[in-house]
This record gives sequence, C-alpha cells and structure tokens, in this order.
Amino acid sequence: MDQIHLMKVLIAVGELESFAAAARKLGLSPAAVTRAVSALEEALGVKLLQRTTRNVRLTEAGSRYLEDSRNILASIHEANEAAAGINAAPKGNLSVTAPLLFGKAFVMPCIVDYLQAYPEVDVSAYFLDRVVNLVEEGMDVAVRIGPLPDSGLKAVRVGQVRRLLCASPEYLQRHGTPQHPTELAEHTMIAASGVSPRLDWMFGAEQAPVQVRIKPRLTVTSNDAAIVAATAGLGIARLLSYQVAAEVAAGRLQVVLEDYEQAPWPIHVLHRESKYGSTKVRAFIDRLASNLRAHHYLN
Repeated sequence: MDQIHLMKVLIAVGELESFAAAARKLGLSPAAVTRAVSALEEALGVKLLQRTTRNVRLTEAGSRYLEDSRNILASIHEANEAAAGINAAPKGNLSVTAPLLFGKAFVMPCIVDYLQAYPEVDVSAYFLDRVVNLVEEGMDVAVRIGPLPDSGLKAVRVGQVRRLLCASPEYLQRHGTPQHPTELAEHTMIAASGVSPRLDWMFGAEQAPVQVRIKPRLTVTSNDAAIVAATAGLGIARLLSYQVAAEVAAGRLQVVLEDYEQAPWPIHVLHRESKYGSTKVRAFIDRLASNLRAHHYLN
C-alpha cells in the first residue's frame, strides 16, 4: 500500500481512537482502515495500536510514529505549496505577532503595504507585551526583541535597540540627575513589566556589571503607560530606545546614565522551522526585514 496513505490512516485512527470514526472521516470502509493499520504494523514490525473491545489506544511506538508521520505529511504539504507557489501570488491567512508598541509603529505599516500588494491574503496581527509561542499558538511570524533562547525556529536579525533610563526635564530639575546607578534608590522609579520584569536591574559592560535593586513607586503592565507617567514628571522609567524616540527628540523626555548602558538588544524576525516556506510567509518576511533594517530608530 501507499506509505502516505497508511500514515494518514494511522493519524486518523490515533486521533479519533476509533476505526469506525476514522473510516467515516477518510471516506473508507472500516475493513479498509483495519487492513491499512495491519499492513503498516506488519511492514514496521511493531505494534502501533492497542485494541480492546471498547476502545483503541496508541502504543508508545505508535505515538512516536504518529508524530513523525504528521511532520512528514506537513513537509510534503509545504513542499507542494512552495513548488506551486513559485509563480503564484501569496494567498491564505497569515498570523503575525510582535510587542505592542513595536507592532503598532513598525509592523502595522508593513502589514498594510503587504495586504495592498497581495489581495488574496488575510492577516491576523497580535500585538502583545509577552512572549508568544509560535508553535503552541499557531503563529507564522513573530518579532522578538532581546536575546533568543535555543529553539527550533529560524531567526532573521533585522536591527537592535538600546535600553534607556528616561525622565522628564521637569522631574530632573526638581530631583536632580543621577550620576551613578546606585543613586536610583533616591529617585521615584517607574517599572514597565514589558521591558524590565525583574526588580534587579543590570548596568554597565558585561565585564564589570553593576546590579541595582529597584523599588518602583509605580509598576505598569504596558510600556506606553510607563511613557505617559514619565513624561508627566512622575519619575524615571527604563524603556527601549524606539519606544521613546519621539519623546526624546521633542524634549519631553531626557536620557540619563547613558555611560552605564548595557549592550543593545537584537531584534529578530522569527518563523517556524521548515525546509520549505510558503509563499505568503516568505513574501512577508522579506518585506518586513527590508523595512526594519532601513529604519534609523532600529539600527
């Protein structure tokens, strides 16, 4: 029997835990489904399903083989899609995620251009100040700011951002400008969990870091809220350079302790590991990477 057909049958039986339900889903007779699974077990020389009079369960070997079969069929689908899409326009749904302010400022304009260029694509955009798991949450593309953990994702570096301490000129005039990180204990601090979820902030070069425990008077869950509080003169906030670029340029915020900044954080565009990429994903990543690399706030 055809290997791909056998894999599809096993996946259906394993997911539905029923030969009859799998047969209905695949449009086959129950006897054909039973023969397919038996043929696969005989070819592999291993028991894939545990059958009882009441139900069907995957064995340990069956669970592993089912997962491998899913990956193989997904690769075949992606290869077919890539081959068919070489000369075809992108189409389908594309899901994209990015940090809230970054998404609004830099990703959204690219999405609009992309949708105007490819009318057969729909985009679902999720701008959130949390790390989104691409695999578990079914995302196609993500923008990630900061060091990347080891993962099975492909990453394209597109820029970098600084981590800045900012306060309004009025606040600094009233309370003075700190000259060393340890002086922050004498100031009103604003903590934005999207940038600095920990209360122990690091400053300086990696060879000689300075660690300071921060006791914020105000803690907020979004960076734009921290910007509002800082520009209103409440205190000092730690934010990313692109988030406060307009406020700094207009003089509404002033950067302090620049001599103690740590190394910039990288910006990456991530997508799920795949030997073949769909046309819609490749076209969007190429457009997004080009736009971000050209932006002076990010490089």
